[in-house]
Amino acid sequence: MTTHVPMLRAASTPADGILEGPRQLRRLPDGVEERPYELFALRPLGRVIGAEIQGVDLAVPLTPALREELNRALLEWKVLFFREQRITPGQQRDFAAHWGELETNPFIPQGDTAEVTRFARGAGMPGLENIWHTDVTFRPNPALGSVLRLITVPPIGGDTMWADMAAAYDNLPVAVQERIEGLRAEHDYLPGFARFTDPELLARHQEQFPPVTHPVVRRHPETGRRTLFVNQAFTTHIVGLPRQESDRLLRYLFTQAHVPECQVRFRWQPDSVAFWDNRATQHYAVNDYHPHARVAERVAIAGDRPV
Repeated sequence: MTTHVPMLRAASTPADGILEGPRQLRRLPDGVEERPYELFALRPLGRVIGAEIQGVDLAVPLTPALREELNRALLEWKVLFFREQRITPGQQRDFAAHWGELETNPFIPQGDTAEVTRFARGAGMPGLENIWHTDVTFRPNPALGSVLRLITVPPIGGDTMWADMAAAYDNLPVAVQERIEGLRAEHDYLPGFARFTDPELLARHQEQFPPVTHPVVRRHPETGRRTLFVNQAFTTHIVGLPRQESDRLLRYLFTQAHVPECQVRFRWQPDSVAFWDNRATQHYAVNDYHPHARVAERVAIAGDRPV
């Protein structure tokens, strides 16, 4: 018996978009097994990224054992959330310093000290960080991570989202993974800050922050996972490709942060703190709270050169 196959007209969508279908949702590197946490409780907020830590007081200096276990949680979940943390900027800075030297940012207003940057948004200044990005990739050594504390939480909106860029890489077609392996891209501070920063301030730092190149795919220095390392705020072009080809490839790679299965979304409450691995993630501050106020302070930890 012959099976009838209906005749269908030719139709397709562009192949370089995000298509429906199963996703590979791998949270841990190959060879790493699940282990319980002994010094705190952990509640997952997403399948591959994001977990709330319970039972840790950030106002108290960390013991070596607690620091080690929190670092394991950070590597496994990429962003950690802490509720009901009534800490000072100094205590926030001291917590971040357990992970290394702290860095400053001349383009963002500072808080009590140079290591604390302050994001104050209100009726006269709507949020401007609503773009998927990895912090300070315009530096030769981009930040290892950041600790963000909200001081003023809007009554509605103002969430922050994070995307797991190792999961994003895992879900690229094999042909794309092969195409981008070994490529390098240029990163520059100007695209990310020119929209809302005084041109004279930007000009003063051109010699301090010349464009730098990083691998399009970096290996995480602690987990070894391949991670997609381009972002729309600071990545300007792929070295060695014609501009049109570079722009098209970057547009495709930028969209990989937009896949909801690779994301977690955090609803802020007073005294909430987020600590994320900047080497493995991108983030997006949702700008839906204007004209309400949203005030946050961030401490960033200096990182290493991506390879």
